[in-house]
Amino acid sequence: MKKKQSKKKILNRKKKNLSEKTTFANLEEKTNSQSSTKVSKSGIPKYVADRMARRIFFTTGIPTIMGMSVFVISYFIVTKNIAEIPPSSTIAISALFFLIGLAGLSYGILSASWDRDPGSFFGIENIPMNIKRAKDAFRPATQNFDEKS
Repeated sequence: MKKKQSKKKILNRKKKNLSEKTTFANLEEKTNSQSSTKVSKSGIPKYVADRMARRIFFTTGIPTIMGMSVFVISYFIVTKNIAEIPPSSTIAISALFFLIGLAGLSYGILSASWDRDPGSFFGIENIPMNIKRAKDAFRPATQNFDEKS
């Protein structure tokens, strides 16, 4: 009776058939083909993305931290018998800070300048232009082509 071979032995036998030269040649071809792919020109430049991230950090991070700290401060006040705070007001104040953080997220993205220069501190003048860019980005390509012709 013939003994069954394990799958490992079968796979090892198949792997040994390839020589080292062909293996490394195939590997080099794969890496060269992957690195030669075109880099997309559309998208957000790095300096703009960094500027957006900084703005989002301040306009979203601070209200979010405050929204979480409301629970801690409320707990401290209630446990030390400083004042009686209803849980509904704690939740409402926390929700308000989280909504401010959500608005700050949109503001941080839309107020960032796309120029090399950082722009103004608040960036309010960039909001209409960035809303137009966002609308144009979501339009189908054929509509953009028809409008330009």
